[in-house]
Amino acid sequence: MIFGIKKFPVELCVMSEADAQTPTRMVGKKIAPILEKEDGTFMAESMDIVHYVDELDDERILKSTGNAEIARWCETVTPTLFRLVIPRFTRAEFAEIRTPASREAYIQRERRAFGDLDKLILQTPGLLQDMNAWLVELEPLLADRKEVNESDFRLYPLLRSLTIVRDIQFGPDTRIYIDFMSALTGVNNLFDQAQ
Repeated sequence: MIFGIKKFPVELCVMSEADAQTPTRMVGKKIAPILEKEDGTFMAESMDIVHYVDELDDERILKSTGNAEIARWCETVTPTLFRLVIPRFTRAEFAEIRTPASREAYIQRERRAFGDLDKLILQTPGLLQDMNAWLVELEPLLADRKEVNESDFRLYPLLRSLTIVRDIQFGPDTRIYIDFMSALTGVNNLFDQAQ
């Protein structure tokens, strides 16, 4: 997101889900994302990377820490959101899980975290009802947004994840926000993989 917003060139390398050696060699544990800086050192932790890249020039975009109401909304919806999107992610077409071994590693990791993924799919109607109600609550928080701040680096990834859920009901302000952030960052949404 930050590279797209700042219009900085970046070489994106995708690690397979089954590859624990590469990130461990770089930063001591299996984690993503990892930034390789120009001096050859590595940096992990998403927001640390965001702040580092934002400060590479004199045009800082993150002038505020964000909106506390949006932060609370994100915190509240995350458990339900993950139960909706994670089973769908295991079935989706992502570069990280394109091989059978990497897909199986991902499925096993998510089963350990979330339990039976097929049962979660069966819970979709109730989860979707809750999520759609929370999306109604989000609408006034997104009306008339004027600047990008730290909240966007938490909110947009969550909303982008929801684009993989068929029958999710984004309100008009939320849909404008999703489309705007996708265009601004160059990050594609997942509507074409919705299930």
